[in-house]
Amino acid sequence: MAKKIYGLVGMPLGHSFSRDFFNRKFASEGIDAEYRNFELPDIGDLMELIAEYPEIAGLNVTIPYKQAVIPYMNYMSAIAEGVGAVNVIKFDRDGDNVKLGGYNTDVIGFTESLRPLLDEGHTKALVLGSGGASKAVLYALNELNISATVVSRNPEQGQISYSELTPNVMACHKLIVNTTPLGMYPHVDTCPDIPYEMMTSRHLCFDLVYNPVETLFMKRAAEYGAKTKNGLEMLHGQAIAAWKIWNDITL
Repeated sequence: MAKKIYGLVGMPLGHSFSRDFFNRKFASEGIDAEYRNFELPDIGDLMELIAEYPEIAGLNVTIPYKQAVIPYMNYMSAIAEGVGAVNVIKFDRDGDNVKLGGYNTDVIGFTESLRPLLDEGHTKALVLGSGGASKAVLYALNELNISATVVSRNPEQGQISYSELTPNVMACHKLIVNTTPLGMYPHVDTCPDIPYEMMTSRHLCFDLVYNPVETLFMKRAAEYGAKTKNGLEMLHGQAIAAWKIWNDITL
């Protein structure tokens, strides 16, 4: 029996820790499997990739394909449907036939990492960015009964722009979540353009980026007393949830 392959699809993937995380897990637990990075210049290459590697038993999906991958799914979990983004693909194989199931484990990873940090002051959140990761964060915050406002460079209805981050807005929203790739390796000298000087010790700033461990967003927020957290624990949480989905283990 061929060794099972798991992997990550996205572009680029130089920042990702998933391959090391899973391959260490496989080695430590004696699992006969391998995790690979599959950089796809276009999501249209997905089915060609699947045809080329019949040993693939599961995939993770990252930037920029969490929404673009949806049309290729044969079915979706309720959470993935609700979020409108997929970061886990489950393979249901029957001989040469394969059905692809779309799941989202960013929700559980984010929720489990954020929940212990929350207090009664974290009732409103600003979510920086409007991509697939943002959608998972919005879904999770709603489940936590936290009112959220999306901040975008090109705001749609119900969203606001970065120029609208007034002292009042910053004071009312004590939780700020960065879902953009700004600050991610190798572009570590970038960060969202927000008024960091309006932060206080009551603010909690969560960055989904985990490489580097402390992003410029986190550093600048901490300078004004804000509590900070990166996305590494979230990554681990969503990865373990993905493994359970791939192997039909109850979450």
